[in-house]
Formats: sequence, structure tokens, C-alpha cells
Amino acid sequence: MEKEEKTAVRSNRLMSLDALRGFDMFWIIGGSTVFIALSKATGGSLNVILPQFDHVRWEGIHFFDLIWPLFMFIVGVSIPLSVEKRLAAGASKRTLYLHAVRRALILFFLGMILQGGLLQWDLSKLHPCYSVLHGIGAGYLIAVIVAIELKPKYQAAITAIFLLVYWAVIMLIPVPGIGAGVLTPEGNLATWFDQLVLGRFHHGENTWFLSYPAFASSVLLGVMAGHLIKLPVREIRKVLLLASAGMGCTLLGLLWSIAFPIIKLMWTSSFVLIGGGFGFLMLALFYWIIEVKGYSKWAFFFRVIGMNSITVYFVAMLVNFRQIGDIFVGNLLPRIGPWDDFVSETVALTIIWLLLCWMYRTKTFVRI
Repeated sequence: MEKEEKTAVRSNRLMSLDALRGFDMFWIIGGSTVFIALSKATGGSLNVILPQFDHVRWEGIHFFDLIWPLFMFIVGVSIPLSVEKRLAAGASKRTLYLHAVRRALILFFLGMILQGGLLQWDLSKLHPCYSVLHGIGAGYLIAVIVAIELKPKYQAAITAIFLLVYWAVIMLIPVPGIGAGVLTPEGNLATWFDQLVLGRFHHGENTWFLSYPAFASSVLLGVMAGHLIKLPVREIRKVLLLASAGMGCTLLGLLWSIAFPIIKLMWTSSFVLIGGGFGFLMLALFYWIIEVKGYSKWAFFFRVIGMNSITVYFVAMLVNFRQIGDIFVGNLLPRIGPWDDFVSETVALTIIWLLLCWMYRTKTFVRI
């Protein structure tokens, strides 16, 4: 990892993108558990929305299922901005490729630490490809190659090809002993292929290798959004284009789901479009409020998180901040009845945010 210390935050950073990244990470590092605890404290008044803070078991979609594809979309938005800047500074394509490969490998390694069981030092518990960061790394690397080599209109075309080919492969190629077009957790082609490649290292129901084009498509939809933001048109026009793309992707995803269901664990093409549609719409909203209307102070809370997103994800997965927070409020919890979890979770989230705020104030940003 590269550590940028005591350097000014670049004035040309897109504040809306940093805020959206922070909004996305907020739910992962404790926002969802705070809302769940709040529902308990208020006698279940929020129970109607609580399912949205959990993943769908297989087919369908909840709000929490959109967190991962939203992050991949945001990664994609940054790609054309970064590639253009590096090329303008004199970087060669070889340099860009080496940087992308390095980032992807670091993400893969971090994923092995967080979710792959690497630090257990036990081969029987090692699952090298079982990680959110694995999917992000794979999608990012493929998307960077496409972004470097192809013009925007061909990038859009390759995204469509990726989604169509993935659909055709999954639905038309038969699984030995099961048949074609089976989309159960145990019977789909992507899972069968993962088991074939990984053997005893296979774990869970997420699919990986055959899903790489779908992962890349989630990032490439973000790349398309990055190109829209770069257009030399009025800012409100950009908002309308982003919103239109979001509604179009969502509608197309819903229509496609009739034949190719929305399944996050398989990263189906319909799921990619629904996730991308959500990304376009959220970016349009944040861009309109922050960049167009100029209301940015409210977003400081999220920007603090978004400026060190990978850092906070890694730390929050390794450190039990609730235990740390209970050092300060542990003796209070038995005295406040049903509000105990809410106070405990809120204090834990506050500690995380204060740590990130200190990093932000000292201009310490960890990049990979």
C-alpha cells in the first residue's frame, strides 16, 4: 500500500463521488447494525424495512445486496478520470497495466486475509477465492484493460457482449449430470466450474471464474458514468443523462430477470443491470445535490469515510469496535433496557468515524 501523508486533498476531486463511496461503506461498517438496533429499541417500529439490511437467500434483491455492486460501480467511475490524468502526465500503457495488476493482486491478497482464512495458517480452512475483494479486483483489472484499449462506444459494446455471453454460457452449456439452464445453488454451471478449478479450496455459494465478465460489467457501467461526467455539457445535463441511464439499466434488468433471474451470488446479468441502475441513480442524486446545487457540508460525514474506504473496510473486518466502545459504555448498557444495542453500536460506529476523521484532518490517505 502507498500512504499519502500530509498532502493536500486535490481540489479537482469529485466530492460527490467521495461522498457516495462513503455512503456505500457506511452501511458495511456499522450503519445497518445501528438501524437494526434502533428498531429493537423502538419496539420494532422499523421492522418493515429490516429485511432490506440482510441479503436475499438466493433469487431476488434487497437494499443490502446493492452495496457490493455500488462499490464496483464507483470504482469504475474513477477509471476514465484516472487513466486520462495518467496518460496526460506522460505515463505509458505499460505503466498503467502494471499499476492495475498490482492493485488487483493486493485486493486479492487482502481478500484472502479477511475472508479467505489465510491468517488461520490451516490449509483445510483456506479459501483463496472467497472474498468480496476478489470480485472487485477481477472486475477492476478487466475493466481497466477495456478502458485503456477501447473508445467509449466500444467499451459500451463490450459490456453488452460480456453480459450476453455470460447469460448464454450459464443457460446453454449443460452441467454434467444435471443439464443446462439450472440456476439452483448446487446445480448452476458457474458453481460447477469453480468446484472443478478449486477442488477442496472451494467454499460458499458465490460464483467466481465464469462470473468475471459480469464483475467487469459492473465496473464498466461505472466507467460509462465516468465518461458522462467528463462530457463538455451543462452540469444539469449530466445529471439527466446519469438518471436516464439509471432508469434504463433498471428497466432492462427487470425485463431480463424474467429469463435470467436476479441472483447476486451468481452475479447474473440482470443483477448487474439492476446494480448498475442503482449506481447511476445514486450518482445522479449525489452529483446534483453536491456539484450542481452546491450543498456539500452535509456530505462531510460520508466523505470522511469515502476517502479511506478500503482502509476502513479492512480495519472494520479485523477489529471488534463494539468491544472497544463497550469500554466506555459497558456499565451503562444494563441500565438502559432495549436501547443497549443501539448505544453500543452507535458508539462503535462513532469510534470508527473519529479515527477516519483524524486521518482526514491529518491528510493521511491509504491507497493501493
